[in-house]
Amino acid sequence: MIPFSPPRIDKKIIDEVTAALQSGWITTGPRTKLFEKKLTEYYGNKATLCLNSATAGLEIMLRWFGVGAGDEVILPAYTYSATANVIIHCGATPVFVDVNADDFNIAIKEIEKHITAKTKVIMPVDFGGLPCDYDEINTLVANKKNLFVAKTDNQKKLGRILILSDSAHSVGATYKGKKTGSLTDVSVFSFHAVKNLSTAEGGCVALNLPAPFDNEEEYKKLCVSTLHGQNKDALAKTQKGNWRYDIVEAGYKFNMTDLTAAIGLIELERYDTDTLVKRKAICAQYTNALTKHSNIFELPVQKTADKESCYHLYPLRIKNISEVQRDEIIKHIFDYDVSVNVHFIPVPCMSFYKGLGYNIKNYPVTYDNYSREVTLPVFYDLTTQQIETIVNAVVQSVSKVITQKNTLA
Repeated sequence: MIPFSPPRIDKKIIDEVTAALQSGWITTGPRTKLFEKKLTEYYGNKATLCLNSATAGLEIMLRWFGVGAGDEVILPAYTYSATANVIIHCGATPVFVDVNADDFNIAIKEIEKHITAKTKVIMPVDFGGLPCDYDEINTLVANKKNLFVAKTDNQKKLGRILILSDSAHSVGATYKGKKTGSLTDVSVFSFHAVKNLSTAEGGCVALNLPAPFDNEEEYKKLCVSTLHGQNKDALAKTQKGNWRYDIVEAGYKFNMTDLTAAIGLIELERYDTDTLVKRKAICAQYTNALTKHSNIFELPVQKTADKESCYHLYPLRIKNISEVQRDEIIKHIFDYDVSVNVHFIPVPCMSFYKGLGYNIKNYPVTYDNYSREVTLPVFYDLTTQQIETIVNAVVQSVSKVITQKNTLA
């Protein structure tokens, strides 16, 4: 069976994790702090906080901004549930909007339709590793300042809607010559096991707040908020006689460990020169092979004049089929011992959100993209021969279902 997205675990990673174990630092310590510093250099943002997940990063930033009951947060209907769940955790209301037909990303015109005096945050999602239209989103928010009603100190300080990017997919992607992480107010990245840059579990918050915010000061406050509200971490308490600490707020347990940071340090060191090169080449092989079947497939947008994806996913769409037929195609693909996936079942399709009154019929582009989407495997050790096997499995499986459809017709 060709797997979908196994992590890359090689000797370099094993050696660095072993070194972390032998150092005596297995929770938040020097490797985590070094990883934060190197990520800030990589993204080109102002300060970076490493945490145990991207979900934790999204939630802590909503809470930092004072989002709560009566507030609304705009996000795409086409995303993973974590983007919406954190809004629910805070007691606010998710306002789903539709996406672009070509690239799966949040549609600017749909954002604009849904901004109200209750809107506190917009959460764009860089689907599959392709950045959203950040200049347009930033401009839209600036133009809607007159609608913004501030309730908290941070809201008053910013004076407008916060843009909190769910950049879980987009480490290393670029927009107009700049890397994600430096494109808007705050970007949150995932380092989950299946991501391009993995720490097994983990994520980070890339702060890029405008003046009058001091991003280093906000970083220090967030360190406290994400470690029980404790005003000293374990590293600070190792200084002679510096054992005493205080709890200054009812904080959360969101910190990253040095064991996971050890993996991240190796992955980041070779990311642009090795990982991205390989992933781009794999996607190019898919595109070269599938272009011959342009009557059947819609290929993903991975590069434009302004943007380049980090090739996290290869989201293939099949023309003129139904959701039921797509599911049948996937069954046939697995019969060839090829693992594929679907990204994602839209959040308004999920039972919990349907129970809140959301209906996928209100997001027709989202549903159309989802109903025809199949995600092909992309991982570092994928071989040319395996890619050929995958392409054959997909083409043959689609052919079977379309033939069956025509026969029944």
